[in-house]
Amino acid sequence: MNMTYIKKQRKTPETLRSHRWFGAQDLRAFGHRSRTMQMELDREDFVGKPVIGIVNTWSEINPCHTHLRARAENVKRGVWQAGGFPVELPAITLAETIQKPTTMMYRNLLAMETEELLRSYPIDGVVLLGGCDKTTPALVMGATSMNLPSIFLPAGPMLTARWRGQTLGSGSDQWKFWDERRMGNITEEEHQEVEASIARSPGTCMTMGTASTMATICEALGVSLPGASSIPAPDSGHGRMAAQCGKRIVEMVWEDMKIRDILTPKAFQNAATTLMANGGSTNAVIHLVAMAGRAGVELSLDDFNEVSARTPVLANIRPVGNTYLMEDFHYAGGLPALLREIESLLYLDAINCNGKTMGENISNAKIWNDDVIRRRENPVKSDGGLVVLRGNLAPDGAVLKTGAMDQKFLEHTGRAVVFDSYDHMVEQIDRDDLDVDENSILVLRNAGPLGGPGMPEWGMMPIPRKLLTQGVRDMVRISDARMSGTSYGTCVLHVSPESWVGGPLALIQTGDTISLNANTKTLDVLLSDEQLAERRKNWKTPPDKFPRGYGKLVMTHIQQADKGCDFDFLMGTEPIADPEIH
Repeated sequence: MNMTYIKKQRKTPETLRSHRWFGAQDLRAFGHRSRTMQMELDREDFVGKPVIGIVNTWSEINPCHTHLRARAENVKRGVWQAGGFPVELPAITLAETIQKPTTMMYRNLLAMETEELLRSYPIDGVVLLGGCDKTTPALVMGATSMNLPSIFLPAGPMLTARWRGQTLGSGSDQWKFWDERRMGNITEEEHQEVEASIARSPGTCMTMGTASTMATICEALGVSLPGASSIPAPDSGHGRMAAQCGKRIVEMVWEDMKIRDILTPKAFQNAATTLMANGGSTNAVIHLVAMAGRAGVELSLDDFNEVSARTPVLANIRPVGNTYLMEDFHYAGGLPALLREIESLLYLDAINCNGKTMGENISNAKIWNDDVIRRRENPVKSDGGLVVLRGNLAPDGAVLKTGAMDQKFLEHTGRAVVFDSYDHMVEQIDRDDLDVDENSILVLRNAGPLGGPGMPEWGMMPIPRKLLTQGVRDMVRISDARMSGTSYGTCVLHVSPESWVGGPLALIQTGDTISLNANTKTLDVLLSDEQLAERRKNWKTPPDKFPRGYGKLVMTHIQQADKGCDFDFLMGTEPIADPEIH
């Protein structure tokens, strides 16, 4: 793969991919043109012009995307102005806050749909509209496999929320106020007021959760236009950015700048550095590995430790930061300002979809509030907010968000309290007779890619009520699940291989001693190999959860967390050939 982008010969109308549908002089092209004219269009509207797909994940069931219907129109305006022909292609939505068992189960389905939409229709270039957590990697993965000129337009964060003079951060304060309600510190009426106040506009979570993390990662990768990742969803600037995407994608088609020209090893290193500097979501580790795999780029869990060790956290945004939210981040200069502050850690010659290098795009960026975006000499944290752990409990790795945990647990040894499933945990966690103290380690299994299925965001297990009443607000929790990027606490996640396939987590028993050391990046159960082998004799493969359908596909082909949870048959670096037209 080329490490430096080389400009290609400019396309002509006859070399457009859509020419095979609309420009050829044969019977099939006659049918394509006549049926397109059936939609009240003239030949000159679409023949000889770049056909731009707008893959839109808008849906009335997805609150984060309620404005994307209007944004599609903004994109179309830009496409028409630039001399292209826009076509909107609805795709399944992944509503993080509503879909069960988890949107992660359906990320690969949206990636497949995106790839096949682009392959089967006369699309020359695409603008991808998404933002709610899994839609972002799914859209980019599908576009990468198809390898057309592509731009991702993030949905943008919602506006800052407030309640009784307090600033609320979606997700992060949800967990906090739920604990206050469990303890009786606030009334049900007050809790309902919080519920009605915490999400006050369209858009994604306004904390540095998975949605904003993935948006900033796409900007760092170069598949979003500079500055796009933090514009609040209701801001008029978001509509203008959408139109700019429409204009730019037409030019990208003529330039034949494809998404894999952008997604180089340097781009993924920049993205990993951005993840750390933002104190971003643990989910991004899985998604970046999967996205890199689609682009044919080697990215391992060990790469994240190397990047974390040299990258300070500069984004003072919840949940790693204490005060600010994404609206503050945007007005403080957004991602370009943060990237300029760490430019010595970046590959500045990596190309962006606007045709300029990273260095060119951030050269004039400025920080307007250096408490929101910190200077390198005054970081939120001196190294990255994530580490990857390994040991006999996680041979293939686990992830810990060190930036959002009580630092006293960086080195901790405790007694395991094991839950065999999420339902088991819910049944037991608030029992007065639960044998647990503040030094115990909560263990949840059967919550991974297969066990969940789809690795639901169960990793931030609630603190047992008996400990909450004692003032405990954090403790070590270990699982093969994920957690929301808005979550916090000492939560060891993505333990791989998962318990469902017989990973060591399946063999742990209540009373075992577990040792966590974030400084040495180790996670071990204090049992010998012989003891683990003896227990394995009694372990049995769980029954298949799905006899048919998409669930069966997941159970048959999903890979483990350290491989990005992509389907094994979707991996590979070469796009499938276009269909023949008959």
